[in-house]
Amino acid sequence: MIRQDVLLIASGDLRESANQTCWAAQAAMEKKLEVALGKFGARLVRAHGYSRKRKHGFIGSQKEGMEVFAGIDPDCPLIVAESVWQYSHHILHGLISHRGPILTVANWSGTWPGLVGMLNLNGSLTKAGVAYSTLWSEDFTDAFFLRGLERWLSTGIVKHPTTHVRSLDRISVPPSVKAAAAQLAEEFRSKKAIMGVFDEGCMGMYNAIIPDELLFSTGVYKERLSQSALYYEATQVSEEDARGVFEWLRKKGMRFHLGSDEATELTENQILWQCRTYIAALRIADTFGCDTIGIQYQQGLKDLLPASDLAEGLLNNSDRPPVRTREGRLIRAGRPLPHFNEVDECSGLDGLLTNRVHRALGQPVETTLHDLRWGDADRSGTTDAYVWVFLISGSAPPAHHIGGYRGTESLRQPPMYFRLGGGTVCGIAKPGEIVWSRIFVQSGKLRMDLGRAKVVELPAEETERRWRETTRQWPIMHAVTYGVSRDQMMARHKANHIQVAYAKDAEAADLALLTKAALARELGIDVSLCGTRADGRPF
Repeated sequence: MIRQDVLLIASGDLRESANQTCWAAQAAMEKKLEVALGKFGARLVRAHGYSRKRKHGFIGSQKEGMEVFAGIDPDCPLIVAESVWQYSHHILHGLISHRGPILTVANWSGTWPGLVGMLNLNGSLTKAGVAYSTLWSEDFTDAFFLRGLERWLSTGIVKHPTTHVRSLDRISVPPSVKAAAAQLAEEFRSKKAIMGVFDEGCMGMYNAIIPDELLFSTGVYKERLSQSALYYEATQVSEEDARGVFEWLRKKGMRFHLGSDEATELTENQILWQCRTYIAALRIADTFGCDTIGIQYQQGLKDLLPASDLAEGLLNNSDRPPVRTREGRLIRAGRPLPHFNEVDECSGLDGLLTNRVHRALGQPVETTLHDLRWGDADRSGTTDAYVWVFLISGSAPPAHHIGGYRGTESLRQPPMYFRLGGGTVCGIAKPGEIVWSRIFVQSGKLRMDLGRAKVVELPAEETERRWRETTRQWPIMHAVTYGVSRDQMMARHKANHIQVAYAKDAEAADLALLTKAALARELGIDVSLCGTRADGRPF
């Protein structure tokens, strides 16, 4: 029997409303963890208490986190338990200086997205060079979790097999692919590109910030922009121009679920302000010559404007409402302006590489990130494969949806997050072949993982079940990864986000993956391929 005290901390949201709403799920999870540790003679001790005044027991700020860690024995075994989205910077400082073994643990749930929060924390710890172990479970009684927990209690380390990962250096890339990648790389190095960043850092995502000196080698440079400038520019957009965007979308068949209560419903006024934000973002990007832009999510801008989701989804679409400069020049006609949600610069660089590769290959150029939100067996019997729920927090390009604009609807963002409202760009991802990828920072280097997957179409009832388990207002993608199991994905992935792009067929997707991988390597990124081709063959 392993007899020891194990400390527990729980990082939370910055918003008290979210912490209060999610506390019951966190408390239930901690009770199950306590029972699991007790099986091995260990005692779970909370390092910070429940606040009756605040009605939750989360660490709700960086300052509070520092106060908690000041009272923690730095050599004690420590579990970071997450059943909700959390802000990594609330506790990152303490974990960096902690000497004892660290275990990150998440509940496997779509409703309470602890695994999304944990993946962000894992990516942040990886970037910071902090050693940690990680586990996940639906109810904390399964053999996989208990074996891992016992191993961690005994040794301070639990590792998971990642045999599905192969370095690109070990893979034979066709000469024609190398040549195409070399040409694209030379364009990046000679002409360079600008990444527009509307206020760096979002929701504690330290892992989503690329150090400038790592970005330089790719030929991409940041233009640091302000959300206040975006707000001001939005106020300068005329009612006529904003309404022109709205009517364009309606004529395309996009559905808006409108009401009259600004506090709880989506209103026309909210949509018009989102249309102004869309126009403003394009005009600012044009002024500064940005090849890609990222807008903060929730913090800052949400107190001035409705959510920016409508703008973000439209920016990533080739077929989008036309926007002109004040002088009348059309901005990027017929082309998307790649947008990276939540100012995730890793996704921004990834999306820019994807855009260039797919454009050169004649493949669909629309790309977006999704949360690696959750996954489950298909209960409809449509497929025996494990089906992931990729779910972005508000918008995806309509070209990714079944039916395009006619299959796209806009629903009000949850009032808990967005007081001023705003509509999403919501739909069901169309079936097809995709490339998934993620850029991350490890050991002071840029790295990229790529893999192949297919999007499957599930019956309406099964789709609705998955939406009910997650967030109904947000766009959903039913993804089956080739040669990568659920636990392999969790063991390797270093972010809460995953980048996706469609190709015309499986062969085209394989070519797009290899070309992007070769381009990334040409630009100095350490590249690995995960899983297999659609037919099970390795790359």
